[in-house]
Parts: sequence; C-alpha cells; structure tokens
Amino acid sequence: MTGLSLAPRGRRVPPVRPEYERTVATTGPIGDVARPLSLWERIGNITALRRFAVLAAVALIWQIAATWQNNPLMFPTFTATITALWDGIWRENLLSMAWVSLSVLLKGYAIAVVLAVLLTSFAVSTRIGNDVLSTLTSMFNPLPAIALLPIAMLWFGLGAVSLTFVLVHAVLWPLALNTHAGFTSVSETLRMAGRNYGLSGIRYVVTMLIPAAFPAILTGLKVGWAFAWRTLIAAELVFGVSSGKGGLGWFIFQNRNELYIDKVFAGLVTVILIGLVVENVVFRWIETHTVRKWGMVR
Repeated sequence: MTGLSLAPRGRRVPPVRPEYERTVATTGPIGDVARPLSLWERIGNITALRRFAVLAAVALIWQIAATWQNNPLMFPTFTATITALWDGIWRENLLSMAWVSLSVLLKGYAIAVVLAVLLTSFAVSTRIGNDVLSTLTSMFNPLPAIALLPIAMLWFGLGAVSLTFVLVHAVLWPLALNTHAGFTSVSETLRMAGRNYGLSGIRYVVTMLIPAAFPAILTGLKVGWAFAWRTLIAAELVFGVSSGKGGLGWFIFQNRNELYIDKVFAGLVTVILIGLVVENVVFRWIETHTVRKWGMVR
C-alpha cells in the first residue's frame, strides 16, 4: 500500500513524520500584567493618599452636617474645631497636656508589656503557669479598668500612680491573651527545631516563640494601646494626672464645664491624631521591619 513500509517481520509501520523548527514571534504585552497603569490607578496604589482621602471625606461630611444643623453649642463645625485646636496649641498648652497624658500612658503601657511577657513565658513553660494565666485572665479580663479607679484612688491617692495602675490592668490581660494564643499556635515542627538546637527557658521564648508568634503579639500590642487610650481619657475626665497638672481628658472636662464645645472637640481631635500617628507610624514601622520583612503577612 502507498505510504506504508514493511517491518522486518511483515508488520506495517507508519512513515516517520518530518521535524519542523519554527521561530517564535515576539508576543509583546500580554494581558493586564504588562499594561501601563493610568494616573488614577497609580494614585490609588498609594496607601497614604487613600487614607488621606478618607479623612478628607470625614471632614467634609462633618462640616456639611454641622453647618446644616447650625448649633455650635451641640456640634461645632470642622473649621471651628480646627481653629480651637490651633488656639489650644498656642495659648492653652494643649501640647504639654498631651505630653502629660502620653508620659503616664507610656509608663503604664511599658509595665504591662513586661508583665505580659513574663506571665505568658511562665504559662508556656509549665502547666501550673498555664493554669495561672487562664484563671487570672478569666477573672480580670472582663473587669473594666475604669471600675478599678475608685479602689486605685483609695490605695494610691489622687495622682499618676492610680492612673498607672488602671492602665496596667487595661493593657495586661488582652496583651497576655494574644501573646499566649500566638505562642500556642507555633507549629510543633518549629518547637522541635528549637529544642534540637538546645534552646530552653527564656532563650527558647525569646529566640523561638516570640518571633514565630509576633503577628499575634503585634495585634495584642495594638489592642492594648487602644484600651490604654480609652482608659486614660476616661480616668482623666475624673481627675488630673497629678496636682497642678492635667492631661487631655482634663482639658476636655474643663472646657465641657465652661461650654467651650469647640475646644472639647479639639481635645477629641488631638486624641484621634495621636492615635493615627501611633498606628500609622510607630506600629507600621514595627510591622514593616518584622512580620512583613519576615514574610509572615502581606
């Protein structure tokens, strides 16, 4: 038959197909991956601009709502609040009051962080430590920190020590819970690797558990910071930090009594601005140089 050849034993086999070598043509841009981004897309990829746009939208809505209500005693406009904020910075020592609040907050926050690390290290090292942490967090975590303020005033008097006491309580338990949850979520493979390297005790916690559990620890630090701010402002609404000195809460409380509502809102805006700076500068820097650098989060 045509096109077929006979094998040595009489079997018919198809002819060998000839080989061809083809040159691949240049493909050029493929899909959206290589498409140049438009100006709006490049602007939208800048996180700072997106967040600034959110703040600008909030300020615009605030200004429109306050202007429509037309009641400065109840709801001052955004421009009036900014004017009061500027006046408070230059004439009423608002920045010094903010520093008084921050100094007390940082002291209580630092003490709570140290205690949380020690408590959770004890909890992951022994079974009795785990029982101690579980029992204490079940007892004290649901207890509002501001509810301890009368007891703190009775024990430590009217001053910074009382505020530090309630701040430690506000930060310690949520931070300890998040840290312990991060420690317990570390895989057994990493734990065995640490033990194989001879790590134990505090070296095991510092060099193995803390880096592996740092995303949960960082979340606990953020939650603890927010709790500390709320507790501090609420406590300062009752009394100043120490004799002759008052913080942001005291500034808000005094102006509320004198019906300077624009200054009350200026104090609240100061609290918000400090929170934004801490969240988007301090914690962002820590996150960038730790968990993002290590590839633990996107």
